[in-house]
Amino acid sequence: MAKTLTGIVTSDKRDKTIAVTVTSRETHPIYGKQYTVTRKYTSHDENNEAKEGDRVTIVETRPVSKTKAFALQSIDEKSRGSVEIKDEEVEA
Repeated sequence: MAKTLTGIVTSDKRDKTIAVTVTSRETHPIYGKQYTVTRKYTSHDENNEAKEGDRVTIVETRPVSKTKAFALQSIDEKSRGSVEIKDEEVEA
């Protein structure tokens, strides 16, 4: 069974490639405390569909390149856009 992961697209600058950040909670084997683990995966996006900020599902495939062993399966949620704050110039 192929491994599927869900994460947020952090970069879509490369052609047919997206960087996906997957966050998970793990429990320490001895101390029992939970902590957050963040991992980045490069994934193959054949049609350049995913944009930065989208929540996507990626699936494990045969290696496409040296760093890519995952492919985009679906875009679960589109990003709502980024908020840009413009600095107002103060005239003295």
